[in-house]
Amino acid sequence: MLVFILRRLAQSVVVMLAVALIAFLIFRYVGDPIASMVGQDTRLEDMERMRQELGLNDPFYVQFWTFITNAVQGNFGISYRLQLPVTQLIFDRLPATLELALVSVILALFIGVGLGIFTALRRKSFGAGLIMSLSLVGVSLPTFLIGIGLIYIFAVELQWLPSFGRGETVQIAPWWRSGFFTQSGLRSLILPAITLSLFQMTLIMRLVRSEMLEVLRQDYIRFARARGLPERAINFRHALKNTLVPVITITGLQLGSIIAFAVVTETVFQWPGVGSLFINSVQVVDVPVMAAYLMFIALVFVMINLVVDILYYLVDPRLRIGARAGA
Repeated sequence: MLVFILRRLAQSVVVMLAVALIAFLIFRYVGDPIASMVGQDTRLEDMERMRQELGLNDPFYVQFWTFITNAVQGNFGISYRLQLPVTQLIFDRLPATLELALVSVILALFIGVGLGIFTALRRKSFGAGLIMSLSLVGVSLPTFLIGIGLIYIFAVELQWLPSFGRGETVQIAPWWRSGFFTQSGLRSLILPAITLSLFQMTLIMRLVRSEMLEVLRQDYIRFARARGLPERAINFRHALKNTLVPVITITGLQLGSIIAFAVVTETVFQWPGVGSLFINSVQVVDVPVMAAYLMFIALVFVMINLVVDILYYLVDPRLRIGARAGA
């Protein structure tokens, strides 16, 4: 077990180093950092002095090592646009993105699993056919179009929900302002959460349906019916339990996707998260923020994959046997 974890940690470090190299290349070679930090009336001597102080005249490997050591300490420099530490900007925006991602995952998981079970057990009914047809909307339509459609229906025409912003927030920790505890915060969360969760919800629903149909055809399900077990016990105690193993795995991996791809949803709804911060930074070529965002998203994916791999190892005995054989 310890060897397996150490091997996965080593692989994660290699991945993060590769991402750090890409982020460093963006940081260093996309535009001139000095030109982005000074005005047009700055003297050439002052620009050269700043270049020397920031280490931009050092060899490539020295600059890359300095970038890595600063990144490990959470230091990504100063934002060109806002003139504030990049780490502070990301931590200010992170609670909004995490709350949006959390609500989206909960919606996708509970509604997706529920609809997947229904369409599997009532696969020939009119309701199941209608749900499967509507699920094509979540798969085929782009996220921004779904968001605009929801804004038009529920904010413009019906005027039930706000069309943008995060609503009123309250301070619950030194670096965390939450919209969970105010009415306007919860109302502002509904439309972006539905928009962000729709694709994942459809994916989970179709996965649960196909897995459950496959499990219901297994011999042990026929044997359970032959023993006279109630249909409810067969469906929910035996079939659903074996169906949820791949669903949990996919959901864990999709959590990283939700955080990474919240960029579009946050832009459509002007949600003040790290995704909208990244888009604003791209528009003005704020390279330190772009590099930090890339590192943050890579770290999220690496951590989630590491946890999933360890859970796989614990759950599936075949991996443990294979690891011993390989050793």
